[in-house]
Amino acid sequence: MANGGFRLGIYVFKDVEIVDFAAPHGVFAVARRFDPELDAFLIADALRPVQAQAGFTVLPNYSFSDLPAMDAFLIPGGFGTRQETHNGRLHEFVRSQPKATLLTSVCTGSWIYAKMGLLDGIPATSRKEPDLIESRPPGKVPIDRLAVLAPTCRISRARVVDAGRIITAGGIASGMELGFHLLRRAGYEENLISEVARVMEYHDAYELYKDDLETTQPPQT
Repeated sequence: MANGGFRLGIYVFKDVEIVDFAAPHGVFAVARRFDPELDAFLIADALRPVQAQAGFTVLPNYSFSDLPAMDAFLIPGGFGTRQETHNGRLHEFVRSQPKATLLTSVCTGSWIYAKMGLLDGIPATSRKEPDLIESRPPGKVPIDRLAVLAPTCRISRARVVDAGRIITAGGIASGMELGFHLLRRAGYEENLISEVARVMEYHDAYELYKDDLETTQPPQT
């Protein structure tokens, strides 16, 4: 069991993909039943409602200026990442995080780290399945665009890629696996993580996907 819990901050922005941030948040919400020291919360540029995709609106818990303490910061994907790659305030917030804070992403959230040069020389991933627009010229599959944004990144097709401080996850639903892996990185034992998956009625999928992981981290003992 980890000591002192673990705090996950999740960035939300206009046109963020709903499942990208809701899935890891949901994993932590269920895991809190086993350890109330766990916490997940939403961070935005400002403390005002944020409209995600399909008109879904959320209210962040913190703004950038609040500088909340956290063990990991997560950038989801979504159509809005096309603007967020140029958001200097977001880039500054990421760079302001202590070295001990993990930098994580789901889907096209990895584009932001790519644009910032943080994926140079390390493995990373993004969504591998194109939508209707991306599948037709001049569209580009998100993982291929990641290779353009970060030419020296070693592109991986694993569902979760743990490169040490930076952890990237693949397509939209891979936020579930990222949530479970963050519990693992926080020091929680496999039997607890498996039990969280069981309570979520996700156990079969968890067993299927848990080894779809590329990591530079030594195995935990």
